[in-house]
Amino acid sequence: MRLGLALPHYDTSLAGAPVTWEGIRSAARLAEKGGFSSVWVSDHLFLDWSKYGGPPDVQGAFECWTTTTALAASTDRLRIGTLVLNNDLRHPGLVAKMAATLDALSGGRLELGLGAGWYEPEYAAAGIALAQARERIARLGEATEIVTRLLTGEELDFHGSFYSVNGALVRPGPVQKPRPPVWLGGKGDRLLRAAAASADGWNFSWVGSLESYRERARAADAACEQTGRDPATLRRSVGAYVLCGRNDRDVKRRLERLAERGWPRPLPDGKDSARSAIAGTPGEVLEALGRLGELGVEEVVAGLGTVPFEVTDLSDVELVGVEVASALR
Repeated sequence: MRLGLALPHYDTSLAGAPVTWEGIRSAARLAEKGGFSSVWVSDHLFLDWSKYGGPPDVQGAFECWTTTTALAASTDRLRIGTLVLNNDLRHPGLVAKMAATLDALSGGRLELGLGAGWYEPEYAAAGIALAQARERIARLGEATEIVTRLLTGEELDFHGSFYSVNGALVRPGPVQKPRPPVWLGGKGDRLLRAAAASADGWNFSWVGSLESYRERARAADAACEQTGRDPATLRRSVGAYVLCGRNDRDVKRRLERLAERGWPRPLPDGKDSARSAIAGTPGEVLEALGRLGELGVEEVVAGLGTVPFEVTDLSDVELVGVEVASALR
């Protein structure tokens, strides 16, 4: 199993401070030094934390693709991932071209995550109609097919319900062969069918109980079987809140530090909760990761705060990297 880091790229997501490139880069470099395998950036024009139990105030954000490109230039070993690109913000032909270029610039380190989008305020701000989930996921399915086929070097004619391309191609192609891994992020049955049909892997974020993941993993297996695909060929990753302390006393101290954020969302009251399935000392965190590994998860993307893509303190990156990620590596 590998451990990735969900980078803090929103206002308030690094120790409550406004977002800066210096903060993002510092977290990424600590992750690389500490032993993390990858870093991940999400894709919103702006966001608020109300969905996750936080305040409804609008948070500024660094743009996903620009940030991943800068990260590729600022790191040497880490894989660079999108968790996930909003399909409705970019044409899939452009996404394929961007992905091939970034894969080349990074020396073959790109992990391309795609999603259907969900945050209505940014759609309204951008003048984009937020379609029903059924339509957004169907559109994502077509986009994924276009992206994967272009990245494998095909000169593509494609005419679907949402997209048409005529003689599209991506040259030069990516460094990774046959192409960079393509992940779809989501939990619903339609999303799982789209992943089974066209993607290399599926990401489940953010995991609560192991049973909630186990149920969706069974649904992913069924989606593969419905499309004639061996379920073992669909790679699995999860996003998870991780809280780690050197010992029980340190775990308690770090929990208290989270509580100082003062948000209404319930915080973990021990080593496990519906909100934080992975918490405790390094050994206990490794044990919890092992349980996910037994369910076929190959990578966990860790959020080290109270909401996704938050790092409460850079010391958490260092501790989890050295004591957990390095042990996994």
